[in-house]
Amino acid sequence: MSTVQHAADNGAPATPDDAALTCLRDVFGYDAFRPLQREAIATLVGGSDVLLLLPTGGGKSLCYQIPALITRGVGIVISPLIALMQDQVDMLDQLGVRAGFLNSMQSSDARRSTLRALEAGQLDLLYLAPERLAMPETQTLLARLDVALIAIDEAHCVSQWGHDFRPDYLEIDAAISAIGPVPRIALTATATPATREDISTRLGLQAPRVLTGGFDRPNIRYTVAERGNGRQQLEAFLADHRHEAGIVYCLSRNKVARTAEALVAAGHRAAPYHAGLEREQRTDTQRAFLRGDIDIVVATIAFGMGIDKPDVRFVAHMDLPKSVEAYYQETGRAGRDGAPAEAWMVYGMQDVVRLQQMLDESDGDEAYKRIERRKLEALLGWCETATCRRRPLLEYFGDRPDEDCGNCDNCLAPPPTWDATESARKLLSAVYRTGQRFGANYVIDVLRGQENDRITRNGHSALAVFGAGDELDQRDWKSLIRQLIVAGHLHADPEKYGALVLDARCRPLLRGESDFAARRAPRRKEKKRARAVVDLSPADAAVFEALRDLRAELAQQHDIPAYMVFHDATLREMALARPASSGAMLSISGVGAAKLERFGEAFLELIRGSET
Repeated sequence: MSTVQHAADNGAPATPDDAALTCLRDVFGYDAFRPLQREAIATLVGGSDVLLLLPTGGGKSLCYQIPALITRGVGIVISPLIALMQDQVDMLDQLGVRAGFLNSMQSSDARRSTLRALEAGQLDLLYLAPERLAMPETQTLLARLDVALIAIDEAHCVSQWGHDFRPDYLEIDAAISAIGPVPRIALTATATPATREDISTRLGLQAPRVLTGGFDRPNIRYTVAERGNGRQQLEAFLADHRHEAGIVYCLSRNKVARTAEALVAAGHRAAPYHAGLEREQRTDTQRAFLRGDIDIVVATIAFGMGIDKPDVRFVAHMDLPKSVEAYYQETGRAGRDGAPAEAWMVYGMQDVVRLQQMLDESDGDEAYKRIERRKLEALLGWCETATCRRRPLLEYFGDRPDEDCGNCDNCLAPPPTWDATESARKLLSAVYRTGQRFGANYVIDVLRGQENDRITRNGHSALAVFGAGDELDQRDWKSLIRQLIVAGHLHADPEKYGALVLDARCRPLLRGESDFAARRAPRRKEKKRARAVVDLSPADAAVFEALRDLRAELAQQHDIPAYMVFHDATLREMALARPASSGAMLSISGVGAAKLERFGEAFLELIRGSET
């Protein structure tokens, strides 16, 4: 018998709100709801639809898990990734919640066992991929069940305005409509106003209550730099993150492999992850990362969605992502536990050219490509901003912060700006006079008077602009080129291998009718290490480390990731409070009845021993 029983079966508290709070405390081990959780739960329990936007780590899952536990019937969760289903079900199992999933990776016996439990009313939550939901036999099965609610996770996948559009999500509305009038909740961490409207329409939400918790992740520090020697820059960044969990994203599989090899050679516990590897290797890498056997996963975007690892301390990008949405989603995998984390990125002009080529070679229609180009331009503009990074990032999603964040590279070390009008005119003139056929490095060599065989052969050493740009070094010229591209005066043509081409909008600048202020190329600065969330005394720190060691042993015994035993924040609170009884242990945030029964005595014994 599950430790969780429906409210209707066991004389639950008198009101749904009381039932929800009791479930939160007894099952999940928390004393209070996070922002908007109570409202989302109450709306679903009341039978109405919800569109919920909460930042990664904001507690979206509880907003459908608790309603499924306190109302009659099974909650159906549409989830895009098998890894996400497995992770969620494993965590719920540790809490004593009756949950299961159906996907293509299951054995026939496991699938039959889940179906038997489902039809016998022995499951509170069932996770399905949209492809599985679309199968006629699945729809027939669901029509026979007592369904409490439908939750659609990663709901931005339904929208072509979203950053991770999946055509199979378009079939969800038709598939679940056959079930009947069941309340629906769509959940996502990344959606612009246009994407939200698209989600509501495509998922058939009926007058949904839209709950937006804001997109700010104040514990994440944003840092963006021009890429020089990317590998050396990454190693310098990682010097502050030894033995910490992190993800390093690269644009290509080849770069993933090379970067992972270099990190291993430098003494890091790292492994590669991309779609070209065997499924077993990818699964092993993901499992090792979740369990703390490795610290760093070097990956393409094939890794990450649904990876519920709370203690990721950094997300590093070695190349430019394809959009602001993608960047926000990927960096949001850091610091889900609320502790300080870093989003670090280096990028260069070649990233832009490569992403444009990939887009041009894609199967999307011209309208889709125009949307994607605008998204890439928006991200470039964000990278080149000289002001607080968090404000334009949040404004992109519709938030309106009142003040600068104080926790990004621009706030901590404001970049200088300068009047670049004359230099910009020289550069635009050099692009025009060299025929708009050459990339950034060539144009810069002409401006700086670098006489080489190629320039001489093309006759460009005789141009009036040859040697006219010695006021800037190569780094500053590259920065100016990027900013002119962001401003719409230039673009890098992928069909000409990244050749710089003038845009019509540059004419007023060339004619002396407008000015141009530019951000100076950022210089490397020493950065201070983010403070820990809780400063522990030496004695408390020793207990904390002992608790972590015990957690690792128990995780290995139960064949689960360490954080499924207890999060670091819970262990810190134990180290500070030193609970001596089961009752005291239940007062620790993150300790519920099921975990107390399974793990509590071992931790209590260790804590009692530390007092002697």
